[in-house]
Amino acid sequence: MTSRMVTANISITLDGRYHGPGGPGDFGAFAPYVTSDVARDHMNRIWENATTAVLGRVNAEGFIGYWSTVAEDDNADPRDRGYAKWLVDTEKVVFSRTLTEAPWERTRIVNAPVADVVTELKTTGEGEILANTSPTIIKALLSADLLDRLYLMVFPEIVGGGQRLFDDGLPATKWTLTHQVTGPLGEMAMVYDRAR
Repeated sequence: MTSRMVTANISITLDGRYHGPGGPGDFGAFAPYVTSDVARDHMNRIWENATTAVLGRVNAEGFIGYWSTVAEDDNADPRDRGYAKWLVDTEKVVFSRTLTEAPWERTRIVNAPVADVVTELKTTGEGEILANTSPTIIKALLSADLLDRLYLMVFPEIVGGGQRLFDDGLPATKWTLTHQVTGPLGEMAMVYDRAR
């Protein structure tokens, strides 16, 4: 029986928000940082060992639509193209209550508890399972203590509103900082491994 590593990637502000007060599409505070060398190198780090991407429907729709064009763009930053090609080509599990069939290749749609599906994925196949910038999925994995590694970008902004990643009520867990890089604008790329 295999036990695949479960990882997650997300960017947050200093006040722990994964979007601004304008709602899920408010990423104005993130814009100055996401194309920095630190952020791009971090993005490549997240997928180098991952063979399955786990996404919520909303992120899947936005990500796959955007990144599939980057995968074909010869003028795109090579790091962006590498990530884009990985996302297009890898196995994807998309959680949705509304979709019945996948509009993307190599994608399975599921309407089941995140913890149950990821626990099953851990026992089959090889490579890491990456919860890719999908806060609802990441929150469910944190609640079930199923995350083994957290790839975190922290941007030096306080936005004062928007959804937080770390809600009250999560189980107490201990993490070890295994990698850290700080960029010229104060953005920080960190990798935390779950101490078990």
